Amino acid sequence: MTTDSSRTDAEMWDDRYRESHRIWSGNPNVVLVREVEGLKPGRALDLGCGEGADAVWLARQGWKVTATDISRVALDRAAGHAAEAGAADRIDWLRTDLGADFPEGEYDLVSAQFLHSMGDLPREQILRRAARAVAPGGVLLVVGHAGFPSWEENPHPEMVFPTPDEVLVSLELPEGEWEVLLSEEHERVQNDPEGRPTTRTDNALKVRRTS
Repeated sequence: MTTDSSRTDAEMWDDRYRESHRIWSGNPNVVLVREVEGLKPGRALDLGCGEGADAVWLARQGWKVTATDISRVALDRAAGHAAEAGAADRIDWLRTDLGADFPEGEYDLVSAQFLHSMGDLPREQILRRAARAVAPGGVLLVVGHAGFPSWEENPHPEMVFPTPDEVLVSLELPEGEWEVLLSEEHERVQNDPEGRPTTRTDNALKVRRTS
């Protein structure tokens, strides 16, 4: 995938979503489900919500969700999926360029699932703001790729895939105010463009604000 410097990130992602009636699987991310199922529902912030599968799942578990994305096309699609699932009244959709703005308020869960972009995304800055948005006792969950898929023939050198430890350091969390609940790499099966199953490595970091 190449980028056109004359386009904004929002236009780039709108075009990406217009390529198909559905880009993602429609299922919530597996790590999100695993790590959130035991938490008491409260206020959740979903960063880069895409077509809304995670936000809809959270809402159906009893969470009040604020879901953000830079793409209006994605948000409109996500709102439609939420209405079909009967979860529309528990989700607020916000078109937000997280590099320039960030939702206000405190949240019991802040989720950043695969917050990567070919555009100019200040990921570390966004995740630091995400940590500051976590309420005392709340959780920040960051899940990302550990590298490019095996079929990617032209990797983009400008993209960086940090390890969980590197993500933790970049958050600059105040000492004594957070505990690490999960920091790991894991493998999963992902089909290549021809539908053949391949193995891809992702990573996850889950931290709780203790005070």
